Amino acid sequence: MHSPIVALTGASGSVYGIRLLELLVEQGVEPVVIVSDAGRLVLKVEMGTDRLSDLIGARGYRVESVQNFASPIASGSCASPGMIIAPCSMGTVAAIAHGISGNLIHRAADVVLKERRKLIIVPRETPLHAGHLKNLTRLSELGALILPAMPAFYHRPQRIEDLVDSVVARILDHLGVDHPIIRRWGEAPKEVPLDDRL
Repeated sequence: MHSPIVALTGASGSVYGIRLLELLVEQGVEPVVIVSDAGRLVLKVEMGTDRLSDLIGARGYRVESVQNFASPIASGSCASPGMIIAPCSMGTVAAIAHGISGNLIHRAADVVLKERRKLIIVPRETPLHAGHLKNLTRLSELGALILPAMPAFYHRPQRIEDLVDSVVARILDHLGVDHPIIRRWGEAPKEVPLDDRL
């Protein structure tokens, strides 16, 4: 498998991107990682550090500077199965939706779209105004997959990590990466007694 691109931007929810990177590295997939300046700030606030080596180790991935337009991933000639932006800020959504390449994240996403590869957007914002919704719709029309950070509950999560994994599992599914991290709907407990005293 060619290296997927994983970007973390300045929305809350950096844990989604970090957990995704952990699992990709564990599966032997070597992602290319880009963290925006605002993404680094959020990492520091939410995870206690903006050093990826402190969070997922120092090996199994490649980091690109957010301003490195000479990076291979800025060109369609660089083979990639696609790109995931998790979490994805509304500013990043707007830039990509309108073809504005202000940094390598925007440019790499634009390349992925023009090459008809998979772009997975994981927005983490609430509430959403009409401009946000129009930009997300525009991205969907351009071919992106919009996968909001909306965890499931049917697997009976016991920890925050279980909720995070339910979102990351869906990302991995769409990337075609096998994983054992959640119980799927068909694997839910067989006998769920119903109470007729509603």
